[in-house]
Amino acid sequence: TGSRLRIIRMPKSKRDKKISLTRTKKKDLSFKQKLIEDLRTSANSYSRIFIFSVENMRNNKLKDVRQSWKHSRFFFGKNKVVALALGRNESEEYRDNLHKICKRMDGQCGLLFTNEDKSYVLNWFDEYREPDFARAGNVATDTVVLREGLLDQFPHSMEPQLRQLGLATTLKKGLVTLLKDHTVCTQGEALTPDQARLLKLLGHQMAQFHIVIQAMWSEDGFYEEFVSQETSKASKIVTKKKKTVHEHHEEEMEL
Repeated sequence: TGSRLRIIRMPKSKRDKKISLTRTKKKDLSFKQKLIEDLRTSANSYSRIFIFSVENMRNNKLKDVRQSWKHSRFFFGKNKVVALALGRNESEEYRDNLHKICKRMDGQCGLLFTNEDKSYVLNWFDEYREPDFARAGNVATDTVVLREGLLDQFPHSMEPQLRQLGLATTLKKGLVTLLKDHTVCTQGEALTPDQARLLKLLGHQMAQFHIVIQAMWSEDGFYEEFVSQETSKASKIVTKKKKTVHEHHEEEMEL
């Protein structure tokens, strides 16, 4: 609908051979070989593999999902090792059509190995959404305005910090006071670092952690896509443009 204004008032096993990994340290070689073995074991143990991407990545929330799916197995990151394990093309694939999964492994994505059926997986992840604070680069979902007057939820010691974040504040009788109305953010516009910080101080959440199921592979070799590759790539381009300082999770392979 129209724009929203929010006023805040204060108060197949084809080739089971070892993969030769070169130009790596001995420790890395052992680690990657173990990942390859784990991935292949999982491909044999579970009836389905789902490839997923994550919107508004948060490590702690991804681990919460893992706790809810203890009966399944997650792998996240190390896309090149995944491709080595499962097959970069049809001639190398470990089981029928697994190379199609690997072709979708682009950027921040992961694999879910599970015995749950397709409809259950799609419904569960479609419904699972966790609110969180937006970061710089995220698009504001609301227009947020602070009205002139007392900001009595903030202690006096925070007044300098609020000024640094762009608010026209002062102390009156020891109380933080806003001298004029202030638009924190505008709906549809990308947040600056200061805006994201201020929204967090106000306790206003605008982001949503969400896992998007991209495609599925079944043990009979059936492969199905739920999100077109073009749509997925377009989403990744937008994400890269928004990228700021995020939690480091590139090295975390298995959750």
